[in-house]
Amino acid sequence: MMAPFSGIGSTFSQVALAAVNGLGHRLHDSESGDHIHEMSIGEKGAMAEFIWKVDNIRLTTVGIDIGSSTSHLMFARVHLQRKTQMLSSQFVVIAREIIWRSPILMTPFLPDNTIDAARLRSFIDEAYRESGLVPAAIDSGAVILTGEAIKRSNALAIAELFAADSGKFVCASAGHHLECMLAAHGSGAVALSRATGQTLLHVDIGGGTTKLALIRNGEVLGTCAVAVGARLIARDASGCLTRIDESAQSMAQAQRIDLRLGEPVDEAELARVVEALSNALVALIQQKTVEGPARALYLTPPMPNLARPDVISFSGGVSEYIYRREQRLFGDIAKALAENIGRAFFDGRIDVPFVDPGEGIRATVIGASQFTVQVSGRTIHIAGGNLLPVHNVPVLSPVFPMGEHLCIDDVAAAVRDALSRAHVNEGQPIALAVKWRGDPHYARLRNLAEGILLGLGIGAGAAGALILIVDGDVGKTLGNIIEHDLHYQQKIVSIDGIQLRAFDYVDIGEVIQPSNAVPVVIKSLLFSAGQQNL
Repeated sequence: MMAPFSGIGSTFSQVALAAVNGLGHRLHDSESGDHIHEMSIGEKGAMAEFIWKVDNIRLTTVGIDIGSSTSHLMFARVHLQRKTQMLSSQFVVIAREIIWRSPILMTPFLPDNTIDAARLRSFIDEAYRESGLVPAAIDSGAVILTGEAIKRSNALAIAELFAADSGKFVCASAGHHLECMLAAHGSGAVALSRATGQTLLHVDIGGGTTKLALIRNGEVLGTCAVAVGARLIARDASGCLTRIDESAQSMAQAQRIDLRLGEPVDEAELARVVEALSNALVALIQQKTVEGPARALYLTPPMPNLARPDVISFSGGVSEYIYRREQRLFGDIAKALAENIGRAFFDGRIDVPFVDPGEGIRATVIGASQFTVQVSGRTIHIAGGNLLPVHNVPVLSPVFPMGEHLCIDDVAAAVRDALSRAHVNEGQPIALAVKWRGDPHYARLRNLAEGILLGLGIGAGAAGALILIVDGDVGKTLGNIIEHDLHYQQKIVSIDGIQLRAFDYVDIGEVIQPSNAVPVVIKSLLFSAGQQNL
């Protein structure tokens, strides 16, 4: 029986590989003493496979995008590898493979403008059947709700669809800044910026919203979202209006145009409304602040002008018309929006060229299936019984004073400050994000641990679970100090190698063996505190 490798880093892997590929022998105990037998080909193969799995993880992921205009899903395989050459326990994505894409479904709505959950369930079930996959085969994933789908009644109905799948993989997520990030990654814009070294402004124009991300050298500098999209206005085959979103109605009223459901619309008046919406997007692409009635279109604060873009890229349903991959009409304003934006490039109002990042209407779902998952490092600490998996755990991000000598009282004050800004139910698990800086000396880690427990108001014998998420390789040591030196007797999960940004909730999956790592899905807030158990 092999001893566990936790804390040994990559040394064991290197030594074992030398044994497999070089000497090819194994130690054997017998009554006559220890002696060496040559390993069989099968034993060598098994050893090599085991060692590979210690530093490599392959996950099958699903991304489901349910939006105002369309819904679709995608399955992908993600290969993560430990950065052993850098003496780090962190896993990074080294390969992604899309294994199946669903057809595009026009998001089904009932007459009262709520999601037709039964129709959506049938679509998702059929997608699994056609792909040849089953929920049990999925390791992780995310449901992204946008536009009308994010409204409370719709969100709760969709949550019910995935209640039975809440174990380790499917989780609901939403939020304008997260959507911007997913579209920027899933479209290929981030990779394009990284490969070319260019500053790129990515514009994802969906059914109900437009998400922008400014990217430099593969790093997202800022994001912004506005209520401009292809399905703000929709008509039936007879030309009568079947949908008028609030943002479109407000822009129409600003021009004294009266849009009414069930009635036809004058083509010239509709063109004026679409032009006003398009002009708002053109101003944002020009890095200007939207003014006048269009200012109400902002869904987030305006994006600061941190850098001038070298190129512009597009994704979302409207991008299919911009790049001329689609010409059909679906009773909405997608093509008209695309034509207006195209004219702005042609007449010089936008004086930056645009490029195709690779993915259009499927950008967000690709991002959901491939970019929401991180994997912890080797040095994790789990104690007090089986706590994992956990779902929708709120993350607090205290600003710890990471000086040479950590002060317990200062750490406790930072934790209390983070708690005061959070909305957490009593007894609900929380996760503390720890940004570790400096040397991992015992005294510093001990003071950090004591300060955390003091700030949370817990000690030996306290109730509840303690979840720590550390960006450095000190998760196991920190957990050990809390359990053994500070005698914390409840459940502890202390994981490392995770980079947290401005997200609100995380899911932590079951331990993956033999790598001794856990998958972590980072999500933004969707449901209120009372509706978090998907």
